[in-house]
Amino acid sequence: DGVTEVLAHHRESLQDKFIEIPCSEDYDSHKRFEGCTPRKCGRGVTDAVITREEAERIRRIAERGLSLGGSDGGASILDLHSGALSLGKHFVNLYRYFGDKIQDIFREEDFALYRDVRQRIQQRIAQAFGISSASMYLTKPTFFSRINNTEAKTTHDEYWHPHVDKITYGSFDYTSLLYLSDYSEDFGGGRFVFMDAGSNKTIEPRAGRVSFFTSGSENLHRVEKVHWGTRYAITISFTCNPDHGIGDPVLT
Repeated sequence: DGVTEVLAHHRESLQDKFIEIPCSEDYDSHKRFEGCTPRKCGRGVTDAVITREEAERIRRIAERGLSLGGSDGGASILDLHSGALSLGKHFVNLYRYFGDKIQDIFREEDFALYRDVRQRIQQRIAQAFGISSASMYLTKPTFFSRINNTEAKTTHDEYWHPHVDKITYGSFDYTSLLYLSDYSEDFGGGRFVFMDAGSNKTIEPRAGRVSFFTSGSENLHRVEKVHWGTRYAITISFTCNPDHGIGDPVLT
């Protein structure tokens, strides 16, 4: 794994930490949007945007939604926008599959909290990269993840492979992760790893911690395998291209 440097320990509360790194060429093959498309690239982490109490409330949303399904393997997702929910070895549309029962699972205040948290993270990313938050658009997929140490049953369960978000998803320009559980207390393994030439830079999850980064090859990354316990997080991503923007989820 090379040399590992821990950028953010789970026991420390970080106000703001930001590291600027050179941009990759990934953005050149996409239409550029001045004032948004990354010209300054990097990665940041903060414990000062979302409170632990808010993170616990958001985790309960994830727990209630994922209680309706869950992967046979170790990685389950819940996407409140598209309705995608892991169920066995497949995905179902939560809203179609469960219909009116959804009203018993989620409340309007759940979606209001989700919107508020998304807006605060968006503003923090815009501030860090010197862009206007109004030029950023939420994009898909944006989803909850629940990871445990169950053996993978399909390729969807194999969350630990190194990848680049811009290459995987195309629309992504800025990626953020809000952690909803604590490394070494709620789960073991499962750290987030930036894979730089000659060394790894690691973030230890902590409930309420937000990590964010430009989505190109400058931020090749992976998640370590979870060895025990359950790791909850939510991935919230942004695009500069309004054609790829999506609205906040609504309780229909």
